Amino acid sequence: MSDHLGDLEEAAAVRAFWERLGLPGLVDVHTHFMPKQVLDKVWAYFDSAGPLTGLEWPITYREEEDRRVALLEGFGVRAFTSMLYPHKPGMAEWLNGWAAGFAARTPGCLHTATLYPEPGVERYVREAVESGARVFKSHLQVGAYDPNDPLLDPVWGLLAEARTPVVMHCGSGPAPGKYTGPEPIGRLLARHPRLPLVVAHMGMPEYTDFLELAGRYEEVRLDTTMAFTDFSERFSPFPPSEGGRLADLGDRVLFGTDFPNIPYPYVHQLESLERLAGRLDLGDDWLRAVCYRNGAHLFL
Repeated sequence: MSDHLGDLEEAAAVRAFWERLGLPGLVDVHTHFMPKQVLDKVWAYFDSAGPLTGLEWPITYREEEDRRVALLEGFGVRAFTSMLYPHKPGMAEWLNGWAAGFAARTPGCLHTATLYPEPGVERYVREAVESGARVFKSHLQVGAYDPNDPLLDPVWGLLAEARTPVVMHCGSGPAPGKYTGPEPIGRLLARHPRLPLVVAHMGMPEYTDFLELAGRYEEVRLDTTMAFTDFSERFSPFPPSEGGRLADLGDRVLFGTDFPNIPYPYVHQLESLERLAGRLDLGDDWLRAVCYRNGAHLFL
């Protein structure tokens, strides 16, 4: 939605959703803001993602940075992240500097940082934590690294001790990577059971395996990013048999969207959650926890 009237209509629809639930707004733990030259490359990747998924992936919010921030404000998003990630050595520390500046000048943005298995990673992660980073992003598919790389071992211990959540793309959707899937994460958590890990995209498509890990480790959470939407259900449907586990883990499921890199309007993620809650009899209180309370407990 690029015209002003469309923006107002969508903002009204998003606000009507959380107002009906009696919430003060939304907490979105999975939004992307990054340097323009990096974001342009990410968008180019999604423009060519059809061969990976068999589905076209248009970017709904291909807007300038200030306009994307204003859209989230209009939606009533009280807190959001600047998920960013390196694909090679030498990028992470530079990205962290950019993200710290972005958070400082952007009301509502949680100070976000990232990492990569490289010499110096423990130093710059510690510096980010000490300078106020609230959340980290790890992308095993794009970064093509093993979370069990020995260079990262002290980092996971540091983040566990600091109780700083790590949002990790570790599932094998939309396309598998060498180190994606539940097995590497199971080994990581066996060594660092207190790591506050947020499994992005509900672990799509290995939903069941990652829900099992969340049941086993109390610091493991999952974000809803793109899960349950019409788009994702076409190639990675969520198994209805896991409704009971979703209910049991209702305090550890966090609202996330992938804004702006989504091929549908923002409100569709909310509508998909409401549809899921109705179909699996999860109830409005589950929706309240997912869309606001769980994220607020971590970050507000």
